[in-house]
Amino acid sequence: MTDPQPDNPHRTDGLGLGIDAGGTQTRWALAAPGGAVVAEGTVAGLSALQMGSAHGREAVRATFAELAGAVLVHGVPARVEAGLTGFGGDSELLQRWLAELLHVRPDAVRLRSDMEIAYRASFAPGQGYLVYAGTGSIGAFIDAHGTFHRAGGRGVVLDDGGGGFWIAREALRHIWRLEDERPGAWQESPMARAVFDYVGGADWACSRQFIYGQERGAIGKLALAVAAAADQDPAAAVILRAAGAELARLARALLNRFGPRPVAVAGRATQLHPMIVEAMRAALPGVDLSADGAHGAHHAAARMALTPSTTIPANP
Repeated sequence: MTDPQPDNPHRTDGLGLGIDAGGTQTRWALAAPGGAVVAEGTVAGLSALQMGSAHGREAVRATFAELAGAVLVHGVPARVEAGLTGFGGDSELLQRWLAELLHVRPDAVRLRSDMEIAYRASFAPGQGYLVYAGTGSIGAFIDAHGTFHRAGGRGVVLDDGGGGFWIAREALRHIWRLEDERPGAWQESPMARAVFDYVGGADWACSRQFIYGQERGAIGKLALAVAAAADQDPAAAVILRAAGAELARLARALLNRFGPRPVAVAGRATQLHPMIVEAMRAALPGVDLSADGAHGAHHAAARMALTPSTTIPANP
């Protein structure tokens, strides 16, 4: 493909576009030569796992189109670095879609796991371990040779303990088990009242539709209601502390495998309530643990897009 839009009045030379796509939301940033972020925004969440169905592919393309529309207001990027949750290396169709929508050459679009980009936002290769919890959860380490190593991150059906989906599922499980034993008990629970308000009602049909009828990212947002009740409801507090213990397990697995290094904690689920990180610290005595937010993975991706090549061999 030659220059796709030579007469585009918004064309700006040298911009790098970074995309950080998670199940709950997709963040993007444009960086100018030199690394300054000149624009950023968010669109709906997406996952590469959605590419397994026609409906999922339509949703992914629609989200890409929404993102491209927002980006092109500021300029056409020269290169694109995109990290997608659930990405396993099959990038041809995703790459072509992004290239078409953003008016760039397909070989100017690089795709990889969102965790590889998130790690680069926290550490240089070999420096430390990242524990990330959004909709799901994962522990990540890129060694000095550039090889990516994981702990967890195998999906919400199998595990992803401590992530938003896990918190939501634990809350609903607790509520409905108590309802089995004592119908109407939910009315005495601040967490149950908040959860039922979020899912649309106290009937089982509402919870069933919520947990089985939509994408995992939408389900993960229920964790917000659980966290909001944690200071009033001991059951919610127990779930959040258990989430912290689950995330600490990921860090411990990497520490045991590769030796002592600092641990960074990131992702929206880790910021739901201080109890989560407090529980992590309690479970990891003596570990240098920092928890200063999302680390700007979309910013890091935008700056990575400014470089000709950044290769991270995967270790599935």
